[in-house]
Amino acid sequence: MPSRPALFRFAAAASTALLDALLPPRCLCCGTAVDRQGGLCPPCWTGLSFIAPPFCARCGLPFEYEAQDGAVCGACVAEPPAFARARAVLVYDDGSRPLVLGFKHGDRIHAADAYGGWLARAGAELLSDADVLAPVPLHWGRLFRRRYNQAALLAKALSKRAGVPTVPDLLVRRRATPTQGGLDRKGRHRNVKGAFRLRATGTVAGKRVVLVDDVLTTGATLAECARVLTRAGAARVDVLTLARVVKG
Repeated sequence: MPSRPALFRFAAAASTALLDALLPPRCLCCGTAVDRQGGLCPPCWTGLSFIAPPFCARCGLPFEYEAQDGAVCGACVAEPPAFARARAVLVYDDGSRPLVLGFKHGDRIHAADAYGGWLARAGAELLSDADVLAPVPLHWGRLFRRRYNQAALLAKALSKRAGVPTVPDLLVRRRATPTQGGLDRKGRHRNVKGAFRLRATGTVAGKRVVLVDDVLTTGATLAECARVLTRAGAARVDVLTLARVVKG
């Protein structure tokens, strides 16, 4: 009689084959047929810029030159961010934009599992001793219109891969803020100031929290969330995103 692990492997292979038959694998970015679920076609894969060392030890900004471990970029020296560290999988550019926007606005939520694996690799340093994952929340009105919170889906997929529990409603967006698009850095910070609160006090005291979101632009939203968690007694707040803007 086959062993239990062998039966589990057989069941997993059978379910994968059935899924492939019902829903043929498609590229997460352009929709071209690929050889496995959650994959990318060669042109889309080569068009992505994955972030790797060397990068700023604080905000994760990729350096264009060799740097020692622990090196910090000029922006973080001048104005240290509200969070301890930030890491991202991809540079947000022409290659990654269709992938990110398709997931955020195009209902391509089936991609979350693959992105969870990418996040687990990019954020291994942050996740090694993390206590809880906290997705950046949407206001209930925007959640109603969009039907899902992309950050919560990423956090859930990451939780499965990394074994760190996620609390989807740890943070609440207390007011509907205008979109951040078109605002400069100062405007983005003003826009989200006071926009978040902790759902239940005492839930993060002494804990190491990893904030999860889709894109880090100026970091205003994530910094405001980090401040709320820090004021509530979090021991450390890190940030992990699928992509980040890298300005020249």
